[in-house]
Amino acid sequence: MKYALVTGGSRGIGRAVCVKLASQGYHVLINYVSNQAKAEETLALTKEAGTEGEIIKFDVANLEETTAAIEKWQADNKDAYIDVLVNNAGVTSDSLLALMEPESWHKVLTTSLDGFFNVTRTVIKKMVRKKHGRIINMASVSGLIGLPGQCNYSAAKGAIISATKALSKEVGIKNITVNAIAPGFIKTDMTSSLDEEELKKGISLGRFGEAEEVAALVAFLASDDAAYITGETIAITGGLRG
Repeated sequence: MKYALVTGGSRGIGRAVCVKLASQGYHVLINYVSNQAKAEETLALTKEAGTEGEIIKFDVANLEETTAAIEKWQADNKDAYIDVLVNNAGVTSDSLLALMEPESWHKVLTTSLDGFFNVTRTVIKKMVRKKHGRIINMASVSGLIGLPGQCNYSAAKGAIISATKALSKEVGIKNITVNAIAPGFIKTDMTSSLDEEELKKGISLGRFGEAEEVAALVAFLASDDAAYITGETIAITGGLRG
């Protein structure tokens, strides 16, 4: 049995990733922090896709809580290890920098960037011992080109992209690949308040992307077919003109 952990897996892109990996035969650990009902819905969908999964609650921004939850799972499943890690958890709190409250800055940074550190630090240890693993970090086009009103989000995702490059050089010798995905405008709860009709004018394909399209890229990077791809950031934007 192959195991995959998807942080922020209860909805949006995370949910689509969970379902896609389940369809590829992974036993998916669906991480959530507060909305158990949504996590249960995702779990039901993964079972429909063909593979049993489970939900695992912890706040990625909290090192002690994250470490305890993952180590407990590992202790309860001694013969297993998480072969695929998808660092997907993230939040937005948009504002012009001059008007941004410190809480908005720190919340976005701690969820995305500290979350990456807290989860990966714990999971990667057994990947190193097993000499195999796939780490896929959900970045954003905001981290590539910067978007107004998102200095916090751009900073967090830009840092994820840089950390992806650095970590790939640390663990490549252990047959662990580390890549990032930078989605553009994808139809999720996070983009539901945006003016889609206006924004899609700046997208070559003339539409927002679907979460399932991002999930398909995750599944590819997790597969053996992507074994020689590491340290890369792949944009999936529909040809966003920025």
